Amino acid sequence: MFIGHAALALAAKPLVPRVSLALLLAATYWLDMVWPVFLLAGIEQVRIDPGNTAVTPLDFVHYPWSHSLAAALAWSALFGLVCLSAGKRAAFLLAVLVFSHWVLDVITHRADMPLWPGSGTLLGFALWNSIPATIAIECAMFALGVSIYARSAPSHDRIGTFAFWGLVVFLTLIYFANIFGPPPPSVMAIAIAGIAGAALFTVWAWWADRHRG
Repeated sequence: MFIGHAALALAAKPLVPRVSLALLLAATYWLDMVWPVFLLAGIEQVRIDPGNTAVTPLDFVHYPWSHSLAAALAWSALFGLVCLSAGKRAAFLLAVLVFSHWVLDVITHRADMPLWPGSGTLLGFALWNSIPATIAIECAMFALGVSIYARSAPSHDRIGTFAFWGLVVFLTLIYFANIFGPPPPSVMAIAIAGIAGAALFTVWAWWADRHRG
């Protein structure tokens, strides 16, 4: 999933109105934020394999330190502990959002997600085998998340309006480009784009959120 993860971050805003949307998004995307770093370090592996699923050309060969069940639980706990200064309620919700990434990925990925590093049991319900079903579910989730956020964090000024809706459009365009665009040219390009993209939309969300709520 991509905008499905963003949907949960947006929908969580009214539960913790003082927590920046940037931090909520960082939580829901955290597993995908550490993954490209592990790719660059050679700790995890992905292969470009057009047709691997209908939605993505990526074959996730080895990623137990970012996307196994055990790793997701560990990252969730660590994220929550680091964010305790935001309050126990916020820290708990952020930990849940980190773990939500694993849950949504199990629904979308084919059976390639291990229970723990070294586990031979791989999970995945393969929503990505259907482009129409994937788009319908993610777009519905995203639309609902955007609606909840927009109502709970009204704009203070023009920056709040244009920055937020610009972010929505940006995430939507990236989503459809990933589905219908050409395969990435290299694994290095995947890692660099992942890191740069995460940094961009996180800072963008922080900027927009400062002018809303």
